[in-house]
Amino acid sequence: MRYKTYIFDLDGTLLDTLQDLANAVNYALRCHDMPEHSLDDVRRFVGNGVRLLMERAVPDGAQHPQFEAAFATFRRYYMQHSLDHTRPYDGIAETLRELKARGCRLAVVSNKMMAATQELVAHFFPEVEVAIGEHEAEGIRKKPAPDTVVEALRQLGVGREEAVYVGDSDVDLQTAANSGLPCISVLWGFRDRQFLLEHGAVTLVSSPLELLA
Repeated sequence: MRYKTYIFDLDGTLLDTLQDLANAVNYALRCHDMPEHSLDDVRRFVGNGVRLLMERAVPDGAQHPQFEAAFATFRRYYMQHSLDHTRPYDGIAETLRELKARGCRLAVVSNKMMAATQELVAHFFPEVEVAIGEHEAEGIRKKPAPDTVVEALRQLGVGREEAVYVGDSDVDLQTAANSGLPCISVLWGFRDRQFLLEHGAVTLVSSPLELLA
């Protein structure tokens, strides 16, 4: 399982961000007199960007008259609290350091807000050369469109040859396929083995260290 370029998803793949996301969701809901959600609810909501996360969390989604206000509250709160409980999964930091030592190129692509993506990656993973989050204003569509992967490869100055995508969800599987890359699905993230297999996963790993094999 040797590749020269690794394109990683962030939430559920490198970082356990679930508690901070859930806290931000529920803070926004409380501020706007909406019912809160459990951690497991939020786990099911994540994976398609923060706007869709809030559409799933808010009653009637984007049709709710207070949706935009609640979404703005979520964004402000999350940017101030994204490091409260977020941590790398066990073995991730060591794996990235070893991949870098082997001369591999490393990038992160996420549907998380650009500022939060770059802040978290810079804080936890100095080995990562490129970090791309949601920035549709620049014409780069969010995953599962291939745009962020294509942009990451462009910034790294490498092609698709000997590159692999690593993620934890069905969106990641679709992103990899749309980008023309093989996908390694991780089992420590927000989706379980059965879910991933049902959505087309072929290569699964249960420990970050397996990426070094």
